[in-house]
Amino acid sequence: MRPDTPAENVDHTAEAARLERTAGLYPEDAEVLLLRAAAHLELSGDRPAATTLYDRLLSSDEGVDNPALVRALKASNLWEYGHEAEARAIIEGLRTSAPRDPAPWVIIAEALEAHDELEAAEETFSEAARLLLTDSAEPAPSTHPLLYGRHRVRRMRGLPHDDWDALADTLHTSPVSLDELHDPKRVWSLGSDNPAELAAEISRLRAELGAYREALSRPYPVAVLHWPAPELAELLAAYPTLTSEYPSHESHLSTIETSLRELASSGTANLGIVTGTVPSYEAFAASEGTSPEDTTLLPQYATTLAARGRAIAWPPQRGAECWCGAGSGYAECHGTD
Repeated sequence: MRPDTPAENVDHTAEAARLERTAGLYPEDAEVLLLRAAAHLELSGDRPAATTLYDRLLSSDEGVDNPALVRALKASNLWEYGHEAEARAIIEGLRTSAPRDPAPWVIIAEALEAHDELEAAEETFSEAARLLLTDSAEPAPSTHPLLYGRHRVRRMRGLPHDDWDALADTLHTSPVSLDELHDPKRVWSLGSDNPAELAAEISRLRAELGAYREALSRPYPVAVLHWPAPELAELLAAYPTLTSEYPSHESHLSTIETSLRELASSGTANLGIVTGTVPSYEAFAASEGTSPEDTTLLPQYATTLAARGRAIAWPPQRGAECWCGAGSGYAECHGTD
């Protein structure tokens, strides 16, 4: 969800300010909104201001959902504008704390890689893989960047493939193989002064970008709104006219699964589920200048949550818990045929 549009095409400073204002309106989404604002500040070149936002999140009285991610982003940013010692201290602290989320590991490993510390980057990717991957489970999509990054660094170091490299090759579905993508000659050619070499590499990258854009043609999932039982009870108590939309919590859950299966069978890809809360929904209704009792607002609310990165993919990964929150495996819960 981090922006990557060049500064000449977007006023990143203005976008960061807009996101900070939005975070004030939607405090429940402040973490993700402020992280995006910090990313825009980095792209604008104002890295100290980005660090200030990361510090603001880490010192928040409410805390953050993923402090390891925020610290990793802060370390990467600090290193880029000359605060190497502080960045290294944060990276070592993260490695010691061993977060269970792959994202911080990827960020700090790529920070090391960006500063030509390939051996340390490989060690970091491998350490994360040992912690987060098991022989008994299919790797979750969130762990794939660990394997791809490790493959890339090992390719740069000229090391032979091992079992994890082979697994990365298996998971990678692009027509261009990982070995070709991570060919050191290709990587180094991007820094060449030879126009012919640069033109050839740009042509290859354009071809690969076409497939990548196709995979990302939908910026966020087609999402269905899910209300946990306590939230639905609170919603209906406050807005009883919505009972016609939600006769019972059981029927609500059944409708979600049925709707998603119908969408999948019709060929709709990239499906997801977003979880609503009453305060968030009321704030959204106020921002739209309408009443929470307006049923046409519900799908708009779901789409907005998905656009903010709040969706979880459907169906769940093999062996994962059911999306409904009951604690049972999906295959034994709503995933039964």
